[in-house]
Amino acid sequence: MSDQDNVDLDSLNYVVKAPYNGTGPTGGDPLTENMNIWYESGDLGWVIMATALVLLMVPGIGFFYSGLARRKSALSLIWLSVMSVAVTCFQWFLWGYSLTFSHTAGPFIGNLENFGFRNVLGAPSVASDRIPDLLFAVYQGMFSAVTVALATGAIAERGRMLPCVVFMFVWATVIYDPIACWTWNPSGWSNKMGGLDFAGGTPVHIASGTAALAYSMVLGKRRGHGTHELNYRPHNVTHIVIGTVFLWVGWFGFNAGSALSANMRAIIATAVTNLAACVGGITWCVLDYRLEKKWSTVGFCSGIIAGLVSITPGSGYVPVWAAVIFGVLGGGFANYATKLKFILGIDDALDIFAVHGIGGLVGNICTAFFASRQIAHLDNVQVIKGGWIDHHWMQLAYQLADSFAGGAYSFVGTCVILLIMNLIPGLRLRVGEEAEILGIDDAEIGEFAYDYVELTREVLADVENETGSVRYSGDAGTFRSFEKHNAPLVPPRAPQFRHGQGMHR
Repeated sequence: MSDQDNVDLDSLNYVVKAPYNGTGPTGGDPLTENMNIWYESGDLGWVIMATALVLLMVPGIGFFYSGLARRKSALSLIWLSVMSVAVTCFQWFLWGYSLTFSHTAGPFIGNLENFGFRNVLGAPSVASDRIPDLLFAVYQGMFSAVTVALATGAIAERGRMLPCVVFMFVWATVIYDPIACWTWNPSGWSNKMGGLDFAGGTPVHIASGTAALAYSMVLGKRRGHGTHELNYRPHNVTHIVIGTVFLWVGWFGFNAGSALSANMRAIIATAVTNLAACVGGITWCVLDYRLEKKWSTVGFCSGIIAGLVSITPGSGYVPVWAAVIFGVLGGGFANYATKLKFILGIDDALDIFAVHGIGGLVGNICTAFFASRQIAHLDNVQVIKGGWIDHHWMQLAYQLADSFAGGAYSFVGTCVILLIMNLIPGLRLRVGEEAEILGIDDAEIGEFAYDYVELTREVLADVENETGSVRYSGDAGTFRSFEKHNAPLVPPRAPQFRHGQGMHR
């Protein structure tokens, strides 16, 4: 017998986990009670890390959107993404968390019981008794920020910044919070019905995708849309790759973190998330090669995002092999959905509806087919009836009801919010034509994504001082050459492009 076998375990200096004793809404008095004994430190550590990973997704969205846009509006999309964290997290602290996850919520929305994080501290969270309220609140606040960041990319190249910031706060309150409540709060109608959404197929992706479609429709098309004046080509593919990598890494916190514990269910969510991303990227890239005979980097990155979107609702419910199907269908349907904006006549500049709206719908439907009772119970807590692989045929109806309810509510609600805002003095949604020609960065921010933009302005000033006036021609704002003329300065024109060429095509 070894010395280790003779150790008296009761004499060791460690804290034994104890069940929560129900001492008040805050979890007790820290001066008299040790509230740490109700939770495993590994679970707390993992969810804290997952919170940071989800936050990393926001600059990923900014870089991804920025790279897809033209350079004269590149900085504005990064600014909006980062600003969405500040605005939405304040809204979440103020009343967003309470409206979504209050312990006494109704089937559609919560109440103001936890206004200003009141009584949000050490008691077990409404979603899981493995982490405390405060940690769950901070973690879920990042979900709200990511969703708002995804939706506000719709203002690309023609929307004003101040109205968009106001929209962030209002939309998070009126649209996101109710959808998240009915999906994830145990009192929500979809949750009680039996809808399965592990990490945000409807509250995050369908809601943001349909909101972006509505925002694009209300804003109208960019100046020169559909003509040779508008260059569709992404201005910085490197930014797109960087943004994709940030999103890919952050998505592990998004999906695996939704297990709210360091357990086998978090591990399966990690595995399917990575596999779906890989397959989605390959699928989109191959579909584009079929048409263009080019191995598109933008297409590959778009497919990765589509694969990640599609696996999100099922990441804690489906076996690993199903991730291949999620990736193929998510990448394939999102790829073809990029044509919808031309059919609908809406200038969805960044294809947000195609990737997130359609990708989220595909994920929700696939979850109905491949959700498994065994996978869901890997956390030793959740019990579900499963999907079609477990012969639970009604699950498809539940998923469709949740998906279309969330999508319709977000689309109609966003239209109403924007139309009302556009009538309020000072909140006109769209910039003027001159500002659109100049670029959102210059007109709304006064700063630029690249130093050589300012260098171009300085050269222009020098040439104008020498000649009295100057005309230049360029590629969507790129300085190429200056010609001495006695004519006024005119804006650059973008080169012609093939008919039907889109942001991702």
